[in-house]
Formats: sequence, structure tokens, C-alpha cells
Amino acid sequence: MSDDSFIREVNEEMRQDRARALWKRFGPVLIVAAILVVLGTAAFVVYEYWTERQASRSGDEFLQALTLANSGQNDEALAALKAMEADSYGAYPVLAHMRAATVLVDKGDFDSAVKEFDAVAADTAIPAVLRDIARLRAAYVLVDHGSYADVAKRAEDLTADTNPLRSSAREVLGLAAWKEGKADDALKLFEQIASDDGAPRNARERATIMSELIRGSGTAS
Repeated sequence: MSDDSFIREVNEEMRQDRARALWKRFGPVLIVAAILVVLGTAAFVVYEYWTERQASRSGDEFLQALTLANSGQNDEALAALKAMEADSYGAYPVLAHMRAATVLVDKGDFDSAVKEFDAVAADTAIPAVLRDIARLRAAYVLVDHGSYADVAKRAEDLTADTNPLRSSAREVLGLAAWKEGKADDALKLFEQIASDDGAPRNARERATIMSELIRGSGTAS
């Protein structure tokens, strides 16, 4: 046997010994890690499947409740929406709560509707934008069924220049002020909307009409 062949055999034997030692030391850990990867992947796939099924089911239930509401079956719609508040998935409990409050408005139960919108607005677990929308919805109901103070309590904080809902908040405050005889306050709010380049075009158009109406009435100083 040549020296080179001998050296190669020795090196190969040493590599095998090291491999056996490494496997003996780390093999069980590698097996456990592989099992955990497989189990984790399987759990993730099952979870994704479950969430998709839950979301799909909740979506179907919400559409059914909307169909009931749109067809005037308010009591049936409320029952379906209340059930969704308790056991639906994802964002659907909040959507169901908001839609249930709207159904109460359609039924003429304005006090209960405001109470439900206020409950959504007070829930800190809900995204801020949905809470703000609930405040606005309550404020709009209160324009005709409450006082300016009731509307301001819910909408005034939303009128800041940086708030994306400022136009709607100023509009609802302007309507409440106009209704309560606060013509100067109403005019100022509508002029803010009309001059706001960031406001939606239809909101600016409505604000311009209201501003002209208030000026034409002679009630503003």
C-alpha cells in the first residue's frame, strides 16, 4: 500500500469517527428539531385552514344579516347580528355591532342606537378608526335626536386638521349648531370644510351650499 493510500484511509476513518461522534452527540437533537418543524408546519396549515373557514362562515352570516336588514326584517336582522357579536370571527363582531346600531336607527329606537355606537367607541380593544366612526355615527343620530352639546361631546375631538374624519366631524357639528340657532358657529364650521383642499369634493359642495344658506338667512353676524 502506498503512503498516499494509507493516509487517505486514515483520513476517511477519522472522518467517519468524527461523524459517528457528532451524530451520537447531536443526532437526537436533530431528530427532535425535525419533528418540531414538521409539527409546526402542520399546525400552521391547520390554523390557516381553520381561520379561512371561520372567516368565510362569519362573512356568510354577515351577508345574511344584511339581507334581512335591507329587506326590512329588522327584528330578525338584530337577532342575527347580536348572535354574531358573540361568536363570529375576526372583525365581524365589531361590524355586526355597528350594523345592529344602524338597524336600531331604522327602527326608530334612537336612544338605543346611540348607546350601541357609544359602546363601540368606548371599546379600547377596537381599532381607533372604527371607534371614531362609531362616534360620528352617534353624533349624526343626535343632530335630530339630541342637543348640540351631545353632538359636540362625540365629534369635537375629531375636527383637528390632522384627523382624516375632520370634514364629517365639522359637518355634523355645523348641522347641530345650525339647528340650535348657533349660526355663527355653524358658518365657521362649513367655511372650514369648503376651504379645505383635503376634504372630499361632495363635502365641500354641501358646505358651500350650507354657507350660502346661512348667509342668506341673515342670522349670522
